[in-house]
This record gives sequence, C-alpha cells and structure tokens, in this order.
Amino acid sequence: MNSQDIQLLVTALASVLALVALIVSRPKLHPLLALLIVSVATGLVTGMPLEKVVQAVSGGAGKTLGAVGLVVALGAMLGKLLADSGVTDSVANAILRRASRRALPWAMTGVAFVIGIPMFFEVGLVVLLPLVFGVARKLEAEEKGSGSAYVYVGVPVIAALAAMHGMVPPHPGPLTAIATLKTSVGATMLYGFVAAIPAIVLAGPVYGNFIAPRLTVRPDDALIAQYAPDAAGTAAASAQTPPPGIGLGVLTALAPALLMLLHALGEVVLDKGSALLKVAAFVGNPIVAMLIGVVFAVLVLRPGRPEAVRKALGDSVKPIANVLLIIAGGGAFQQVLTDAQVGNAIVHMSHQLALSPLLLGWLISMLLSVSTGSATVGIVGAAGLLAPLAAAGAASVNAPLLALSIGCGSLFFNYANHAGFWLVKESFGMSMGEATKTISVVQSIVSVVGLAMVMLLNLLPPLV
Repeated sequence: MNSQDIQLLVTALASVLALVALIVSRPKLHPLLALLIVSVATGLVTGMPLEKVVQAVSGGAGKTLGAVGLVVALGAMLGKLLADSGVTDSVANAILRRASRRALPWAMTGVAFVIGIPMFFEVGLVVLLPLVFGVARKLEAEEKGSGSAYVYVGVPVIAALAAMHGMVPPHPGPLTAIATLKTSVGATMLYGFVAAIPAIVLAGPVYGNFIAPRLTVRPDDALIAQYAPDAAGTAAASAQTPPPGIGLGVLTALAPALLMLLHALGEVVLDKGSALLKVAAFVGNPIVAMLIGVVFAVLVLRPGRPEAVRKALGDSVKPIANVLLIIAGGGAFQQVLTDAQVGNAIVHMSHQLALSPLLLGWLISMLLSVSTGSATVGIVGAAGLLAPLAAAGAASVNAPLLALSIGCGSLFFNYANHAGFWLVKESFGMSMGEATKTISVVQSIVSVVGLAMVMLLNLLPPLV
C-alpha cells in the first residue's frame, strides 16, 4: 500500500460518515440531496477530473435506475393490481389461517426462499412487498405482540432474499465468481443451499423475533394503502369485480418469478448457443419478466375498466417516486467510489494479508463491497485476485467453496452506499438507525454465518 491508497480508504470512510451526518444531524437533508452532495465532494477530494465527477454521478444514477428503478416501478404497478383485485388480501388471509403468529416468520421465510431462487434481491423484495404489507397490516390490526409487525414479517423475507442472492447460482454474483474461478456450477449451488439454510434461520426468524419488539417501524400510509388496502377498500373493489380464485391470484403474483426460474433452469440444461436459451434469457430478464407480469395481471385479474386501470397504475407510481430518486442517488455515490479506484486500494491492502484463501476471499469481497457499495465489484475483485490459486489447482483450495466464500463476503453490512439499503429503508419508512438494525445487521449475519459454513464444509471431502 502507498499513501494514495491510504488516502482513498480514509476518504471513502469519511464520505460515508459525512453522508450519515447530513441525513440524521442538524441539517437533516433529504437523502437524495445528501447523496449527491457527498458524491460530488468525494469525487473532488479524490482528485477525479471535473467532467469525470459529473459522468460518474449521472452515469451511476442512470445505470441504477435502469437496472432497479424500472423493476421497482413495474413491481409497484403489479402490487397495486394484486391489492385492488383482492389477491393480496386473500393470500394474506390464507397464510394467517394456516400459521400461528409464532410460525408466521417461518412461513414468510419459506415463501421468500422459493422466490429468491430465481430473483435478484431488489426484484424479490418488490414482488413480495404486497404480501409482507398485507400480512403485517392484519397482524397490526389484531394488536397481538409488541413492536413493529412490518419488521417481524419483513426481516425473514430480507434474510432469505439476501442469502439466495449472494450464495446460490443463477444469481449474477455467484455466477461471476464461478466463471472467474472456472469451477463447477452444480457443486457451488449445492454448497450454497447448505450454507444458506442456517444463515437464513439465524438472520431471519431468530433475529427478526429479537429485533421486532424493539422497533416501531411503520411504512408510509400511502404505500400501505397501495399494497394492502383495508377491509373497506378491499370490499369496495370486490363489489365492482369479483376477486379471482386464490390459485389464479398466486399464479399472477409469481408469474415474474416463474419466468426468471425458467431462465435459470435453461442455463443449466440447455446449450449456450441454443435458441430456446436466448428466448428464456429474454423473458427471464427482470424488466421483461415484470412487464409480462403486469400485462398478465391486467388481462386475467380484470381489475376494472381501462380508464380506471390506467389511473390505478399511474397512482401506483406516485408513492414510490421518492424511493426511486433516493435509489438513483445511491447509485451515483456507488459509481463515484468505484471510479475513484477505492477498490484498487482494497486489493493492494489484501496483498499484505497472509490468510487462508477461503477467509481471504471473503475478506477482500467484504471490504470491496462495503467501501464501494457494489457487491459486483467485491466479487469481481476478489475472484480476479484469487483466480490464480484456483487455476493452479492448489490442494488447499476448494474452488466451489472459494466462490461461495466470495459471494458471502459481498453481502456484509449493506449500508448507505448500497441501492438495496435505500430500497428497504424507504419502502418500510425507516430511519437510518432502524435500517441499520434491519437490513445492515441481517445481511451481516447472513455473511458471517455463510463464512462459518464454508469453513465447516471445507473440513469435508470436496464435491469436485
């Protein structure tokens, strides 16, 4: 490491602290303003040319909105259609009838586990928000238990989606590590499932049961009304259009997930040049899958006359406008940190560490992800640095476990420079502290338990 590396690391840390201070202390700036101010200041302090600072801010915001914003907007539309047609209420009632309050987090964990197999974290959360809000609102109305019903139901969902996103192919992080290390998809997937289960249990139902009574989180009334209308609103909608059967409703809600799962299965069983795989990749793209899901919902749920449907879809985007802008700001901050070469400073620091390859892969990925706000940067950097070890076929390196370790490291402490942090914070109406106690701590538990499972699995004979 040289003095420039140290300066970059100190600047990255200071920028995050400054961001938090601007939001929670006396200025109490809107998160979008704070993110943009800190992004520009960080670029200038690290010596980026003026035009590069502007390009990083606009490019990062645009890239994040393109990847996440469209999916969030389409998810809001799908959620509105499901809520207005009574599907959300029917599914929430079915879950509450079959699961006691104590068993409810486990039921939500199971749903999120299945949804999380094909879906990215942000996409899965958007798809499940109507169900989370619907179940939580009914728990809240029953006035059973203390603390936040939304945290009680939401934390298991966040844990399951995060674990699947970071540990199990066909998610992009694990696949990137597998491709770079030139190891087996099947072995990594099997290891990933084994490691994900205890991580999800501890970070989800167990931690959720601990933290929910200590928080009073409640989303914005407009979002609750959109995703989980009260009994009067549901009855009014039902009077106009009879609600669909629960089977059709569940199929409609899961349509995007099924399309993405189709793509995931296609990557395993079809040749890379296959025309069917290209079709599966197209319809399984998150944006296309969500678009098909919305169109399918309009056709089969018959939520009303065309004018009413158009108005409902327009209204559905209004409550999430703030969320979308803040996510864009998070993308700008992330891009500035990446373009400032903070990741290179982390890699240089890692060369001075003499650790086990599995632990080193986790540590490098974790440091890169935390410092740059990008799990992808963490995975690419760590896998690229350790690829020579896997290529050399070192006896001490289990390549599938190394890929899993790197994926686990990328999950650690999702915070203010991650778009996912802002999606959870704004969707659930959390303060910075409440968001830290939920998504940041949940993903850290998943990451650390995942690493522990990697070390335990490394004691067994390798799968490949």
